Amino acid sequence: MGGALGFHSTDPERGPRLCFHLTPGSYDTAGLIEVLEQIKTFYRGERVVLVRDGPSAHWSRAMRAWAAEQDWLTLERSPAYAPEPNPVELLWSSLKKHELANLAGDHLAAVADATEQGIRRINDNPRLPWSFLAHTRLTLHPLTPLN
Repeated sequence: MGGALGFHSTDPERGPRLCFHLTPGSYDTAGLIEVLEQIKTFYRGERVVLVRDGPSAHWSRAMRAWAAEQDWLTLERSPAYAPEPNPVELLWSSLKKHELANLAGDHLAAVADATEQGIRRINDNPRLPWSFLAHTRLTLHPLTPLN
């Protein structure tokens, strides 16, 4: 599972938005680039600052080369062994405590369905995604609009 939780810095009233992706197996660089392309579409080309953790696919040469060509994307690395500044960790925690708790599905589809149900639960409570962002204690500044 891959996920992003963000907000529109130019219009915070729009609230935080969840972007979620599920794939069988594990993510490699090509798969992560595909997810980032979907995030670009999801955020409609707005500038995105993505804080990500340390798996090698996140930092491969191919990923760095691709990211260097993206004028809409800024990549930041979260500190090693520090899940606290990553709001998506709280998303996963919430899903694991509720929809995925004791789930022993025979197929990936059962996990996908339960996860989508959890995403809907979280999106239906606008204060919950904001709490995930606030818990990180990161300073969130509106970005200067591009000319």
